[in-house]
Amino acid sequence: MLADEQLRAAPRFPNFQPKAKHNIFLFQVGGPSQLDMFDPKPMLLKHAGERPNTVNLRTERTTGGLLPSPFTFKKYGQSGIEVSELLPNLAASIDDICVIRSMYTFNPTHTPARSLFHTGNIAATRPSMGAWISYGLGTENQNLPGFVVLTPGQGSGSLARAGFLPAKHQGTFFDDSVSEPDKMIRYLQNKQLEKQPQRRQLDLIQALNREHENTFGEDEFLEGRIQAMETAYRMQFEAMDVFDLGKESPEMREEYGKTPFANGCLLARRLVERGVRTVHIYYGPGQPWDDHSHIDKNLRQRCPDMDKASAALIRDLKQRGLLDETLVVWGGEFGRTPVSESGDGRDHNPYGFTMWLAGGGVKGGMVYGATDEFGFQAVENRVSIHDLHATALHTMGIDHEQLTYRYAGRDFRLTDVYGEVVKDILV
Repeated sequence: MLADEQLRAAPRFPNFQPKAKHNIFLFQVGGPSQLDMFDPKPMLLKHAGERPNTVNLRTERTTGGLLPSPFTFKKYGQSGIEVSELLPNLAASIDDICVIRSMYTFNPTHTPARSLFHTGNIAATRPSMGAWISYGLGTENQNLPGFVVLTPGQGSGSLARAGFLPAKHQGTFFDDSVSEPDKMIRYLQNKQLEKQPQRRQLDLIQALNREHENTFGEDEFLEGRIQAMETAYRMQFEAMDVFDLGKESPEMREEYGKTPFANGCLLARRLVERGVRTVHIYYGPGQPWDDHSHIDKNLRQRCPDMDKASAALIRDLKQRGLLDETLVVWGGEFGRTPVSESGDGRDHNPYGFTMWLAGGGVKGGMVYGATDEFGFQAVENRVSIHDLHATALHTMGIDHEQLTYRYAGRDFRLTDVYGEVVKDILV
């Protein structure tokens, strides 16, 4: 029995040669508009204000006619991929990016759609993708969490939960709206005791925890707290260094920018450089990409920040030789409609939208899949959220059908009973 428990606790993957050792997810909370950034549709201008019968344009709210994008698209790079004028920096790196224009999901509402993206299920009780990766691969650095979440404020803990997996795989949140490590990680350092007295104190506490556990049997929640205390003790000697953005040159800080999202992208590079397995960065606070009105104005204000930091991350990883071993994924819980809402906005669109991937064994400079002529539904090489999960796991050497956990009499997995690896986008 003990041998079986040790086998379950030990990483069982990779079970084939991985391309990626780490991944970074750039989550655009609210659902960014693919039609204004990555999926140009000239037919919107030709049929502006109309609702053609050739495609079902029904959405959860009452919407108007087709709304053309006010932004100009041009071809960039050797690949000639069309990108919006909103994204000059990502356009300059487009030959390193795989644009998937045929994503689709199963729910048009933020909370369940967001849960589906993170956990593979619309219920917010399942383990998150980062927790599954931590469970399957473990960590490369015992002094830092294996799964880190960067967000302005505390974010939504349900999207980084371990669920029924061992508690030590839960994501650890850090506030990227500040750049000073003592504000980002409050109360981490014990300034009253030196390292050795702290170690003796922690050993005593852990011995009491073990004795308490022995009185009623193994408790995964107590075990998770024991592991968390060990990680916190070790973190104080390395985390204060890795989270100190002041150690970056002024030129590097300028390349990324100094917004919360920029801080998150720069921290993500520093974290994977130190061996952190998976990093999720949330563009927040709130759900800023939920543009039901004033989308033209909103995107002009918001895109420069996201574009600058995202592209800087790709360039920086590439220059350091880390892009080949780090999968970067960009997207939101769904996209936006080609029809108007409130005159100058776009409603939720789960039927066809865009995400992009870079590095980590993914082909750069390619477009995969397509939506219909109006950009409403994915019609060619459709990619589901489960397919995305299966593909991301594959780049890390994990067969998504084998990454399972026995709970309540059933073998669960991130992709549930779905998911196909999108092999055409892999090198």
